[in-house]
Amino acid sequence: MAAHAAPAPTTSRHAITWSAVTDAVTYWTAIGGVYIAYGFLWFYSAKEKLFDQDGNMPAGLAKAYTGHFIDSFPGVNTAWLLLGLLEAVAFLVVVASFVTGEFLPHRSKPILLAALGVSMLTFALMTFAQNMVANFDSVASLFTYMGVTAVIFALIRLVPPFRGEHADS
Repeated sequence: MAAHAAPAPTTSRHAITWSAVTDAVTYWTAIGGVYIAYGFLWFYSAKEKLFDQDGNMPAGLAKAYTGHFIDSFPGVNTAWLLLGLLEAVAFLVVVASFVTGEFLPHRSKPILLAALGVSMLTFALMTFAQNMVANFDSVASLFTYMGVTAVIFALIRLVPPFRGEHADS
């Protein structure tokens, strides 16, 4: 009879490498920046329009739209209210992404991508309105914000699990 030797115990050591640390710091600061920037951007924008101004466009801004399409349809106050509601939706979608844990490295981020899509739509609508009244400095800024949002959208698609790793759903 042959004696069966028990396999030698193996120990598993995970060395923390400088590369792993920099990857983690890069991921967490980038994803934190996205949530903070877009969350607070849309929170304060929606709060101002919907609560501080009760859905009424400030008089100076409303004057700029006198005689333009937005003045006749849907009306400046209705447009202001709708913009505030869209900003609130963008904020709530960012919050939904956070609450569902999409910020974790190995979770897919469809809700966050939707929030960025709503953000781009919001910037596009504001760009349309500012272009209508020939406020080209604002148009340039808003177009830049929309473009930066598109870049962030693309970058989110490059973080795990999109770059080939599996999600922990």
